[in-house]
Amino acid sequence: MRKSGGGHGNGMLVLFLITGAVLGGILGELIAGWDLMGIGPYLIKAFPIFDLPPVTINLFVVKFIVGFSLHPSLISIAGVILAFWLFKRV
Repeated sequence: MRKSGGGHGNGMLVLFLITGAVLGGILGELIAGWDLMGIGPYLIKAFPIFDLPPVTINLFVVKFIVGFSLHPSLISIAGVILAFWLFKRV
């Protein structure tokens, strides 16, 4: 069975990509107040891609509320690309 990357599995790739997206989002929040030659608002603007509204599952003993939405910003997408590049280099 062939693994992708430098001997790492697909689980490690997913971990790298999620970490890159989260760190990119955090970086976007940190630079939200800066002007950055007028491009700051475009870097942190969220683009809705996927939105699954919350669904409630009531089992009378336990109640689950599950939902999912994906709203990346340009800086978080850059974080994913950087994480993928780092994953291939390691």
